[in-house]
Amino acid sequence: MIEEHPGAADYDAVISWPVCSLGICCDGNTIIAIDILEPCDERAGRQPLAQAVVRQLRGYLKDSSFKFSLPLAPAGTAFQQRVWAGIVAIPAGQTRTYGALADELKSSARAVGGACGANPFPVVVPCHRVIASDGSLGGFAGQRAGFLLDVKRWLLHHEGIQ
Repeated sequence: MIEEHPGAADYDAVISWPVCSLGICCDGNTIIAIDILEPCDERAGRQPLAQAVVRQLRGYLKDSSFKFSLPLAPAGTAFQQRVWAGIVAIPAGQTRTYGALADELKSSARAVGGACGANPFPVVVPCHRVIASDGSLGGFAGQRAGFLLDVKRWLLHHEGIQ
């Protein structure tokens, strides 16, 4: 997910990264979204869960093989949930093509791409590890050009993928 013109006050926490910021939305004891934002000021977590998300995201920044353990509450179709589970299974430092993931799920690459674009938890559900069959980036967070592809490129580089 991406917000074009973020307002830090709209998030339970905002963390700054080298190429973007991440806005964290919590609802009680679960995380409902992590939005990729244009770089903006950080906002300290309002609640313990948001603070835990920030700590884990910082852990990933220090070590790209960091394993997240967060209470996610993804709102999506059964198919999207299956795609997101397949994405989580891709190890850090590795990629899988939209087509390969589609074959595993008995679906189409286009449908997998749509589910990747609807992922409410980029980075934690690492859809940046899903690429086009020709080795190009494909899309990221529902976009095929611009700022978001720069973020995807950075995430892959952070994990040692050229």
